[in-house]
Amino acid sequence: MSAGGGRAFAWQVFPPMPTCRVYGTVAHQDGHLLVLGGCGRAGLPLDTAETLDMASHTWLALAPLPTARAGAAAVVLGKQVLVVGGVDEVQSPVAAVEAFLMDEGRWERRATLPQAAMGVATVERDGMVYALGGMGPDTAPQAQVRVYEPRRDCWLSLPSMPTPCYGASTFLHGNKIYVLGGRQGKLPVTAFEAFDLEARTWTRHPSLPSRRAFAGCAMAEGSVFSLGGLQQPGPHNFYSRPHFVNTVEMFDLEHGEQWLFWAVLPLSVGWRDLTSPLLQGIRGQTLWLGNQPCPLGSVESFSLAQRRWEALPAMPTARCSCSSLQAGPRLFVIGGVAQGPSQAVEALCLRDGV
Repeated sequence: MSAGGGRAFAWQVFPPMPTCRVYGTVAHQDGHLLVLGGCGRAGLPLDTAETLDMASHTWLALAPLPTARAGAAAVVLGKQVLVVGGVDEVQSPVAAVEAFLMDEGRWERRATLPQAAMGVATVERDGMVYALGGMGPDTAPQAQVRVYEPRRDCWLSLPSMPTPCYGASTFLHGNKIYVLGGRQGKLPVTAFEAFDLEARTWTRHPSLPSRRAFAGCAMAEGSVFSLGGLQQPGPHNFYSRPHFVNTVEMFDLEHGEQWLFWAVLPLSVGWRDLTSPLLQGIRGQTLWLGNQPCPLGSVESFSLAQRRWEALPAMPTARCSCSSLQAGPRLFVIGGVAQGPSQAVEALCLRDGV
């Protein structure tokens, strides 16, 4: 972190979205922030698409998505934004894949996924889109790995993941895609696996030591971090109840042979629903107490060099289940839930002159 610590950062408040939403899909393309679909006040997936001009701070309505959906994945391919998977208006996983053409302001349908899926993890590499895992209409976790070739408009099958899951965290590092965590039904997955894009083979790495749902995951300086979440009892521990924890575990991709207990989150109670760490470890969190969620606006940064936490300026709008996106030097936090679905759009950035 730059000299000055938390004082070096500030929140920039943008005009609110015209449509309040949660679980929206966000993308950044050429100075524009796109917010696609999500769930509105009625709790149903939306077909609404809007874009924020980050220079003029103005919102513009876009052509609606051909398929209303929430929780979809988005990948930017040049002047196109590809939207993959998600959940439709009847709460079923979506197979439809659609592309928004920025220069033409319209949608085009693309080759559908071989199987409908929600919670698909996507990674772009050299103009190809890799889609990993997901949950199908039968609620079973999927192990399929598919790669989309834009020129041929087709999906090709690759070797399946060793551990089927949905909602996993994925990181591209070198020529490998790392897949961490996710879920199988209501149970968290501890698997940590890597797919070699050149050899097209999978490698199993040591599993996470603790079984936690809703953990925040990030990669920084060649290491993978798993932060907080809902601790689940082991398969033979029938008397332990799930509880939120402040655990932070780290795995060194180059030299590590096992996960290390690295630090704890600042509070003595656990966090869940973390925005993935970006901008040198900055993230927003939500604190849960008992069965009632209480959205917080607090933000902390962890210094990898000093191994300590530092408070950053609080979010102007406290909320949970936000969408987040790093666009250049800004970390955007978009929508989410406060008293209901939120319209707030705010970005954490360095102060001028820092």
